Amino acid sequence: MTPPTCSGVPRTPDPNTTSEQATTYIQKASQAGADLAVLPEFHLADFHPTHDTTIRQRCKNYSTHLTSYKTLAKECNINIVPGSIAELHTDPTTGEEKLLNVTYFIDNTGEIRGRYEKRNLWIPERQFVDRGATDSGHVAFDTPLGKVGLLICWDLAFPEAFRELVMQGAKMVIVPAYWKLDDAGEVGRRWNAESERVFVDAAVVSRAFENTAAVVFCNVGGREEEGYAGASQVAVPFLGCVGRVEGSGEGMSVVEVDMGVLDEAEGVYRVREDLGREDWHYGYKR
Repeated sequence: MTPPTCSGVPRTPDPNTTSEQATTYIQKASQAGADLAVLPEFHLADFHPTHDTTIRQRCKNYSTHLTSYKTLAKECNINIVPGSIAELHTDPTTGEEKLLNVTYFIDNTGEIRGRYEKRNLWIPERQFVDRGATDSGHVAFDTPLGKVGLLICWDLAFPEAFRELVMQGAKMVIVPAYWKLDDAGEVGRRWNAESERVFVDAAVVSRAFENTAAVVFCNVGGREEEGYAGASQVAVPFLGCVGRVEGSGEGMSVVEVDMGVLDEAEGVYRVREDLGREDWHYGYKR
């Protein structure tokens, strides 16, 4: 498999400017021979209402950016997960507005193969983002890279989400994120100023091992003194982290992954085999 790519683009008040930055990174990734480009969560803009009161309304134009990424994927012959996009939807019956945190998998022909609305919202996020649909389970889908699942940021803390995807055959789980050192709060940072980076590093590798899957985690980039954690990385079983963006700042790393390691790991650990047993003893089955 030619390399998946992780890039971190810090958010700015102007979604168009950030989209241009992201486009430049994706073009570079394509030129480097990457099969997949991944952007971070909320990469277009910080749309918290206390930061910019106009951002929420600009989120109605999410389809414009999505169309641009579909065109870019086809032009560059690269699969793209465009981080997550804030989508403002209006219920045609009630007129109620919902702001959703959504990610997509766009294949190298510009077609959308998968869409996911974030379900496990980070605590401050719940003030202004609506929870994604929960009437069905997490869904894995076919892509040119094999069976893939999508999650977003705080979903990383829930092994159940990965299990649902793996039970459907997902070999790769892609996780755009906006995860900061400050998320530990004063209490966590008093115990360990690096605690959130430790959390991410441990969880990404653990999810890869315990699910015999590749985990692609792409975090937003920024200055560490402003609380940015970095830790964008790709992990697989046996090897752990096989490549990362060094430091916390904006950047790109091209990571080559031999997906054959997943079948060999499954041959040793037999996690998927156990999940498929008729007498599987936990409350979920394939």
